[in-house]
This record gives sequence, structure tokens and C-alpha cells, in this order.
Amino acid sequence: MRVFLTGATGFIGRRVLQHLQASGHQVIGLTRSDAGAEALRSAGAEVQRGELGDLASVRAGAEAADAVIHTAFDHDFSRFAANCQQDAAVIGAMGEVLTGSARPLLITSGVGMGETEPGQPAMETVFNPGHGNPRIASERAGNALLEAGVDLRVMRLPQVHDTVRQGLISYFIGISRQQGVAAYVGEGANRWSAAHVDDVARAYCLALEHGRAGERYHAVAEEGIRARRIAEVVAAGLDVPVRSITQDEAAAMFGWFALFAGMDLPASSALTRQRLAWQPGGPTLLQDLQAMDYRAGR
Repeated sequence: MRVFLTGATGFIGRRVLQHLQASGHQVIGLTRSDAGAEALRSAGAEVQRGELGDLASVRAGAEAADAVIHTAFDHDFSRFAANCQQDAAVIGAMGEVLTGSARPLLITSGVGMGETEPGQPAMETVFNPGHGNPRIASERAGNALLEAGVDLRVMRLPQVHDTVRQGLISYFIGISRQQGVAAYVGEGANRWSAAHVDDVARAYCLALEHGRAGERYHAVAEEGIRARRIAEVVAAGLDVPVRSITQDEAAAMFGWFALFAGMDLPASSALTRQRLAWQPGGPTLLQDLQAMDYRAGR
């Protein structure tokens, strides 16, 4: 298939591109820069110039493809709500092009959108359009397309990691370096699910090739790692102390990250593994955190 891939030069998108090509697909990658275009050409991909705010460019990419995988997202979390609304607009624009065809659109969301009850792991079968997290805008936009007949599928992500980046934990590391302490909220018992970036990329490809319209998938290798354990490993890497703080202290120490610091985000991938025959095998989150070079961010 010819696959239009947004975020094709990004952390996850680069790996998705490689897995798609290894499976025999031709990739059309979205990029806004000359450097990105050159990287895509060097990788053997076609180039669609444009950016997320340019809906004409994402429509054009979708029009030229047999399928679309949307991994791009503006990760300026100081504008999180606005960026979620932008993502919904991008999804809607690509869906307009695909309406009336059998071409699949695989979008990206977060595992928190599958929350059930407190303390229980998020599930693939849960879709709550009234969820309080602004990222639900992406899934609401996708659900509208599904109702319009688009083959819409959702990939929900945990903390995606290697030895360079670890999702939201990368921001936590930066804050801990700046503050001189690795802090967790309360007892640090809240959990974050995780998966290695190569396992996540393979899940996207399997969802494209074997997924079905309306299904939601969780690219989760580890159901939940406690925040205290994450803080302890980061503290060791940075050679700073680790300590507990209150939720009120978190706002002053973490800034925008305080919104996420105390969240309990365990997630199951049992249904995803069954439906896609996906078996993650990469390093664990703590293994990558222990193996990374903490001097690189200085």
C-alpha cells in the first residue's frame, strides 16, 4: 500500500516508517522542513510538504494514499488543550478525503482515554466522549468519521521509550535536573504504562494490516510502573536526591507537568495482543532509564 504518514520524521514516526517499508509498503511522509524532506528521501520515502496547521497539505497527502497513519502531534504541553483541538481538525480534514472509500485511517490517542474505574487498568473497549482529558478531542473526531463510514482505527499510547526519550518522563527528567531533586507525589503509588518505541511502531503496522474499523488498540508492554520507582531511577542517573511532595508542592515544582505527575495511568493490552498477535519484546522502561546517558541533557 501507499501509506501517508504524518510525523514521519518524529520519534515514533521514524520507526513506523521503517517497519512499513520492511513490510513492503511505500510511505509518503509529511514534513515541514528541508531537513525533514531530505531525511525522508534518503530513507526511500516520498515527501508531502506541509504542517499540521495547513489542512490542505494533510488532505493532499491523504488523497494520494491507500491508507493513512497519523502519529504527528504538537507536544507543546503549555498549549495542550489547543493542540488537542488542532489534532481533531487534522483528523477531520483527512477523514473528509477518505469518506466514501475503504481506505483506513489510523489515528493516535493516549491510553488514559480508556480509563474505567479508579485503580483499574484502561481498556481498549472503553470510549467515553465526555472524558475530562483534552486529548479525547482526537477520539471524538475519529468517532464522527467512523459514524460517517470511514474505516477509522485508534492507537492509544503509553509512555513510549528508548534510551533517549521516554514520553512525559523526558520532561520529568528535565525538571528534576533543573530542580536538583527527583520528586513524586504522595507515596508515588500512581502508575504509568509503557512500551519500547520499536514495539509501538510494530503495533501501528499490525493495526494497519490486520486491524478493523472502530477498534481501539493499546500499544502497552508494561501495564504500570509506579512513579516512585521511576523517580528513584532518575535520581540515581542524575545523582540527585529523591523525595515525596504534596500535590500543592507539585504545582510549584513541576509547572504544567503537575497536571500529569500524580495521574494513575495503568493500561491493559490483552485485547490488542489477541487481535493483532502483537507480542512486545523490547527493553522495559526502567532498563532504558538506567541505560541512558544523563549527561546528554546538560
